[in-house]
Amino acid sequence: MSRSNTATRYGSVAKTFHWLTALLILTALLLGFVAYRAPYEDSAQLAFKATLFSLHKTIGLTAFLVAVLRILWAFTQPRPKLLNGDHRLEALAAETAHWVLYGAMVLVPLTGWMHHAATTGFAPIWWPFGQSLFFIPKDPTLAETLGTLHYVFMLLLVLSLLAHIGGALKHAIVDKDKTLQRMLPGRPDLPEAPAKQPGHALPFLGAVTVWAAALYIGAFSGIFAPSHAAEPVAELAEVSSEWQVQSGTLGIAVQQFGSEVSGEFADWTAEIAFDETATDGKHGTVTVTIAIGSLTLGSVTDQALGADYLNASANPTATFTADLLAAETGYIAEGTLALNGNEVATSLPFELTLEGDSAEMTGALELDRRSFHVGDTMTDESSLGFGVAVRVNLTATRGE
Repeated sequence: MSRSNTATRYGSVAKTFHWLTALLILTALLLGFVAYRAPYEDSAQLAFKATLFSLHKTIGLTAFLVAVLRILWAFTQPRPKLLNGDHRLEALAAETAHWVLYGAMVLVPLTGWMHHAATTGFAPIWWPFGQSLFFIPKDPTLAETLGTLHYVFMLLLVLSLLAHIGGALKHAIVDKDKTLQRMLPGRPDLPEAPAKQPGHALPFLGAVTVWAAALYIGAFSGIFAPSHAAEPVAELAEVSSEWQVQSGTLGIAVQQFGSEVSGEFADWTAEIAFDETATDGKHGTVTVTIAIGSLTLGSVTDQALGADYLNASANPTATFTADLLAAETGYIAEGTLALNGNEVATSLPFELTLEGDSAEMTGALELDRRSFHVGDTMTDESSLGFGVAVRVNLTATRGE
């Protein structure tokens, strides 16, 4: 069998690309369907779900690379004529579906890859490359848009696959011609293809229209946007403080399946009393109140805020109350952290830079989530680490 196409037959390379692409796409679709619906109530279930998603992503990326190679090969080869090329409407529909399918084979795994790159955490790709893309930032809004595009293009892929399979079955069962046999191994006897064939411009333009419609639906309409069961965000009262926070971040990071997942709380307040001169060994006090529902934590935000973890519905705020003491280097905030209905003694070492009535503070500590009964069902540290790294930095000015 010749490796190259002719005007009547597909070569062995085109046939191999065709069936390999089909196997990879169908496998990735099945894995994605099963993984999306798999439960994750405990460590074993979460590890299995992550394995399914990693396998889905890895096979999807492989399908993308194979599809690109297939398309590049197709452009170097003559296209065998349609055996029903003289049936104008049917031939135009077949060619249009063919172009739509080619585009979907690239767009589905590409948007999935981009969504992965824009998302922090959960289910890595198993190839030694592809965890990030230099032109895709880590951004929750972008990730949601790319996830919606991935879903819409997936629907387009499924529909074009069904049309492609339906057409092949019609040729085999109804028309009883040799269209399907041309893509199977061997060299069947083939009839002469009609001289009249559909042009390539109109089907391609039709496919571009379909792709543009899918792009609009996925990126701008919002009708397929995933619905999140958003946890309530507590409204924090303004605080009257000796030092007023002007800007700052309160971030956390956890280890999930060996990779760091980081995020931060968008809404928190700090009531700070501080004096450079210690009184009774204390430099002051601090009370930090955090709106738990304001947390963003990559792809696992909803899970982190759920009842088995931070339980934002039942415990909408956390409070850290501490005395500010001098340490061997810098300072330390010694106090209590009330989180998820539990109070635990907590120490936060920090560095402080004072310039007149302005101050810059940076600090970090590590908490054990088990102390606050966060994720009690996640007993395997390889799935979800016990330690939670907390980092805080802020700038503040002294009030009148």
